[in-house]
Amino acid sequence: MSNSASFTSSFTYAHVGEILHEIGMVSEERWRHGLEEAADWAHKEVRQYDAAMALVHFGVAVSVHAEGIGSIYEDYEALMEEASAVAGHSVTISNVRLIEGEEELQDGRFDTLEFERDGQVISIEAEHFKEYYYDHEAACNAIAYTARDDDTRQWHTVDFDRDKYRVHETIVVLATAEQRQALTDRLGFRF
Repeated sequence: MSNSASFTSSFTYAHVGEILHEIGMVSEERWRHGLEEAADWAHKEVRQYDAAMALVHFGVAVSVHAEGIGSIYEDYEALMEEASAVAGHSVTISNVRLIEGEEELQDGRFDTLEFERDGQVISIEAEHFKEYYYDHEAACNAIAYTARDDDTRQWHTVDFDRDKYRVHETIVVLATAEQRQALTDRLGFRF
C-alpha cells in the first residue's frame, strides 16, 4: 500500500492500544490502564484521526492543539512538560519562555520561543497572530528537543486521513524507525 493512499480499515482505541503494545511502544500495564480509562468507548469504531489521538491517550505522543489554547505565554511550557513526560524526562527542560517580537500580534509577530535543555539555551523562531494559537512548526521543533540525542526514538509528525470541515490537532509521536514503519503498515499513518 502506498503511503499516500487512503487507509480504509476500521479502528478502535482498543485495537490501537493492542498494536502499540505488540510493537513495544507501551507496556502491558500502560495498555490495560489506557483501556480502563477508555472503558465506555474503547471498542467503538473510530476514524483514522481518532486513532491518531489514541497515540496521545496511550502516552506515546503529544497533541499540539489546533484551536484556542490558554495563552502562548504559558502553554508552550505545558506542552514541553507533556513531551518530556512521553520521553521519560530523559533531558531537563526548564525556563520555557516566549520573547515577544517588535510587531503587533494581530499583524503577525515573530517571537522567540526559548528554553533550557540540560542547561543549554535553545531558541526557536515562532510566528504568532493571536495569543491563543500555537505556531505548530515552532511547537514541533521544540518538542524534538525533549528526547536525548542518543535515544533510538525520534519525534515524528503523524499524518492521517483528514475529514473535511474539521479542525485537526498536530499529533507528534515518539517512535523508533521500526515502530514508525509498523504504525504505517498497521494503522496507515504517514510521516
